Amino acid sequence: MPMYEYYCSSCRTRFENLVRVPEAGAQATCPTCGRHNVPRVLSTFAAVRGSGADAELAPTAGGGCCGAGGCGCRA
Repeated sequence: MPMYEYYCSSCRTRFENLVRVPEAGAQATCPTCGRHNVPRVLSTFAAVRGSGADAELAPTAGGGCCGAGGCGCRA
């Protein structure tokens, strides 16, 4: 199930809503003021690192220093 982000211009509230796939075209209602048909906004996505053996090999969020040495990363 995808999570969408919405912005209510009436009360300036930004909120997220977990949407079932068949309901993907449905409009959201603001939880603060109750406004209907709140538009979906473009948002960033989040990636979650695993906790198993693969997590040791996964690059860190933000990337950058691993592989360059001298930063304490175990690459």
